[in-house]
Amino acid sequence: MRKLILSFYVSLDGKSADADNGIRDVMVSVDDPEQEEYFVSRLWEAGAFLMGRNSYEIMAGYWPTSDHPSAKAMNEIPKVVFSRTLKSADDWPETRIASGDTTEEIAKLKAEPGKDLVAHGGTEFMHSLIKLGVVDEYRLWVLPAATGKGAPLFPELDRPVNLRLVKSTAFQSGILELVYAPADK
Repeated sequence: MRKLILSFYVSLDGKSADADNGIRDVMVSVDDPEQEEYFVSRLWEAGAFLMGRNSYEIMAGYWPTSDHPSAKAMNEIPKVVFSRTLKSADDWPETRIASGDTTEEIAKLKAEPGKDLVAHGGTEFMHSLIKLGVVDEYRLWVLPAATGKGAPLFPELDRPVNLRLVKSTAFQSGILELVYAPADK
C-alpha cells in the first residue's frame, strides 16, 4: 500500500508559505544547489502529486512553461486534483480530477500500485488531509526565517497528533528537511 506524504515548506515559526507573509520570497532567494538537487530527487520518488483546486490553478499556470529544475518532475509525474467544482484539468498534462469523498479517494489512490503519493501546496488542502488523519508521513522543509504571520501548518485539532522523527537533513543554506511519521503508525 502506498503512503501519503505531506510535503510542505514552512517558516521556522511553523507558518505556511503563503503569498502574503514573505516566505515565498525567502524560498526564491535561497541559493543552495545541493538542497535544490536533493529536493528534485525527492520529487522523483513520487508516484503522484496530490493538490487542491487553488494550488492546481496556480501550478498549472506555471510549471508547463517553466525551466526551473523541478519542472520536469512536476510536469511528468501524474497529478490528482481534489475538487468538486473543477470541470477540466487539461491545462496541465498528466492530471486527473478526484471529485468524490476525499477519504475514499485517498484510500483508492493508496491501494493502487506504484510509488508513494505526495501532497503539495495549499494550506487549506493540507489542513483537510491532517484533519482526516490520512497522512502517513510529514516531510517539512523548514526555511531559515520567521514570519510571525500566516497560516499555521497544523489546523486546530480535536486531539494532538503525536509524531516521531524519521529523518532530518540539514543544508548549508539553513534549510532543514524534517521527516516525521505519526507515532502510532
